[in-house]
Amino acid sequence: MSLINLLPLFVTICGVSGRSFSIDYQNDTFVKDGAPFRYISGSLHYSRVPSHYWKDRLEKLYAAGLNAVQTYVPWNFHEPTPGVYDFEGDKDLVQFIQIAQEVGLLVILRAGPYICGEWEMGGLPSWLLTIKPNIALRTSDPVYLFYVDRWMSNLLTLISPLLYENGGPIITVQVENEYGSYYACDKTYMIHLESVFRQYLGQNVVLFTTDGPAASYLNCGAIPSLYATVDFGVTSNPMQYFEAQRQYEPHGPLVNSEYYTGWLDFWGQPHQTVDSTAVAEGLDAILKVNANVNMYMFEGGTNFGFWNGADTSDKYMTQPTSYDYNAPLNEAGDPWEKFLLIKQVISKYQPVPSYIPPATPKTAYGNVSMVEYAWLLDSPQTITKNITSDAPVTMELLEQSFGYVIYRTSGPLPPQPSGSVLTVLGVHDRAVVYVDDSLQGILTRIEAINTNLSLILKSSITSQSQIVIVVENMGRINYGSMINDFKGILYGVEMNGTPITGWTSQSVPLNDTTRIPFQVLAANTIKQSTAFFRGFFSSGNIPNDTFLSLPGWTKGQAFINGFNLGRYWPGEGPQKTLYVPANILKAAPVMNELILFEIDNSPCLPPFSSCYAAFVSIPDIGNQH
Repeated sequence: MSLINLLPLFVTICGVSGRSFSIDYQNDTFVKDGAPFRYISGSLHYSRVPSHYWKDRLEKLYAAGLNAVQTYVPWNFHEPTPGVYDFEGDKDLVQFIQIAQEVGLLVILRAGPYICGEWEMGGLPSWLLTIKPNIALRTSDPVYLFYVDRWMSNLLTLISPLLYENGGPIITVQVENEYGSYYACDKTYMIHLESVFRQYLGQNVVLFTTDGPAASYLNCGAIPSLYATVDFGVTSNPMQYFEAQRQYEPHGPLVNSEYYTGWLDFWGQPHQTVDSTAVAEGLDAILKVNANVNMYMFEGGTNFGFWNGADTSDKYMTQPTSYDYNAPLNEAGDPWEKFLLIKQVISKYQPVPSYIPPATPKTAYGNVSMVEYAWLLDSPQTITKNITSDAPVTMELLEQSFGYVIYRTSGPLPPQPSGSVLTVLGVHDRAVVYVDDSLQGILTRIEAINTNLSLILKSSITSQSQIVIVVENMGRINYGSMINDFKGILYGVEMNGTPITGWTSQSVPLNDTTRIPFQVLAANTIKQSTAFFRGFFSSGNIPNDTFLSLPGWTKGQAFINGFNLGRYWPGEGPQKTLYVPANILKAAPVMNELILFEIDNSPCLPPFSSCYAAFVSIPDIGNQH
């Protein structure tokens, strides 16, 4: 941060305030330092790539012939609780921008406050949902704007010294994201955001919006004082989409802010791909008309931890841990055919480096036996907060953003025979149901967006019975009108149509795996669901990237050395392996710790010969590149 403090002095002494980046409306172009300029950019999200690899990935963008990188700033990544800001380590946005400049790239910053990006709640912090009932997100709701303004004062103050005119690499800054696709259509909100951006960034920086290439999107997404750009995928005739931009920007540079090199995945659906030749030809068509372009994504990266988002159509759909996106650099940052074809196209329009960057080394570390075990429901150490009330409370009221909530009945229950119907009103998103430690079944929101879900109990209920429901947050909705996406049990629980009152709601964020009370795996202690398993392995003297394969495991969360790798769900697919970056591994002779939290059903039956995971050198995320 010391460099940031020195930048204003540096600007004054060295005269870099003479640097400029602007729009020449008469000649339909950007102008950089007085000369016409066209950017060819690629998206790389610093939040999806370990900081250890930022330079490697940015150098690969440069090697492809790109002159800029585009990145989102997820608000919830940096303000986990109100008023607490984190810009350190893997969240050091300033360092990412400075590295981009060091390797020769300009920066296009998409500052939000909303980003979409298949990211948890579209980058908005979930604690906003606790501030005010029915808060109107992405509008001029004064409560929402209070927290937006406070966040932006911190973010924009941080990045102002990094603007191009101040000696940094940031040439343009996006305000909001695809606002024309949002139901609110609140022009007052967009005008307010522009005033905040101008307050901290000044009058010279190019501020822009991005929307779909049709008047139906641009009508609400564009305002006259922000430069309107569009986004679209592969086409042989880009002018048909740029004509929509021209309706709002009759003059100025043509800009496709998201040229789709691939597409996003959902659990339970095939891995999405876009033909490499078609992507290259579509890029050529865009560059032929002298348009500016950002390729979304150039590397997709990984939704580590609980950061994946979700979407809705006729049902709730959640995104997997891999955000590979079928991009020119794969999830592990390695170039493949699509990279080479894109580089060939760019070379027709501007000089490109002659070298092809190599893939990072991969190592298969083999099988890892799981030798220790703990059952969640016997692990009070993992619980960080309890609330006892008549009805279950949401995850947000527990002041929790991610992970799981355990709901336990806290008093006597009216006796009921087996075959009774238990109805959970508002399951967000997936619930594992027990009666007296006996698994009854699983309820999942994936079956429908917001319905009440029921199951028939296998066990009878006595006055001494306890019903326990473990609910997983599988990712908040990041797009559309349903982003006010509360988690947990929303509206209560009924037995045969009668409300059950008296509950203890327990927060299990799983943000500290040292709390788990492991014991040696033994036949007389094993539970197959909502259970932790631990094993140990060596990654040699110089650890390399690897991939975690989980044969026989069903659904859960994986941790290595306390780092949350993300969700696994190999039976649902398309993703079957998890990317493991080398920087989270420990060099020999220190052993690495692997923890699996299995929600559904582990393969760990006595004599435990199938109770293992494997580290392989080749990923499986569905259809391969």
